[in-house]
Amino acid sequence: MDSPVGIADVVFEKMAWSMKTVKNSTPFNCKNIRLISGRCSPDYSYGITDPHDDIQKTGRAVLGIWNERVNIAQDNYSTVRTSVLVRSNDLLSYCLFEEENHRYRTNDYYWEVNANGNLIGKSLETNEVCFTWQPHGSQFTIHTKVPENAVRFEIQQPPLLTKENILDTIHFDKSWVRIIQY
Repeated sequence: MDSPVGIADVVFEKMAWSMKTVKNSTPFNCKNIRLISGRCSPDYSYGITDPHDDIQKTGRAVLGIWNERVNIAQDNYSTVRTSVLVRSNDLLSYCLFEEENHRYRTNDYYWEVNANGNLIGKSLETNEVCFTWQPHGSQFTIHTKVPENAVRFEIQQPPLLTKENILDTIHFDKSWVRIIQY
């Protein structure tokens, strides 16, 4: 079975997860993150050749593509979730959470063009930015709040391995290598 792009990365029995990793300098303190959620081409799916001609129509089309992917996933799996790992730049601090994948009501959002020429979808209720869609490349991003109950953890920096440690561990023997000079 084909996997809906960006929705069913990991499948176990009748459950599916989209797996996302995000870099953040302070994962314990971050409140919002951006999840790249796949490519959405309103030209291919809806015949919209100029996305800036009617940005409300384009925004609704982008959400329509996402919603259809969610529909396909939910038709095939009883549980469809996104698992998010926010990691620090030094790979020592992490924040982990899951959320249910769901459809978005297209009439709950309005669309604007930002300084980069991207479309941003804002909530009619809160005026918060909820989505970004980049016409060049058709990348769709969902702005997500990090829940307070997210699991936050640290790992210790493992000791550095030296070349000598590695060679000793594998019981390296110089006879394994023969140097040939031409």
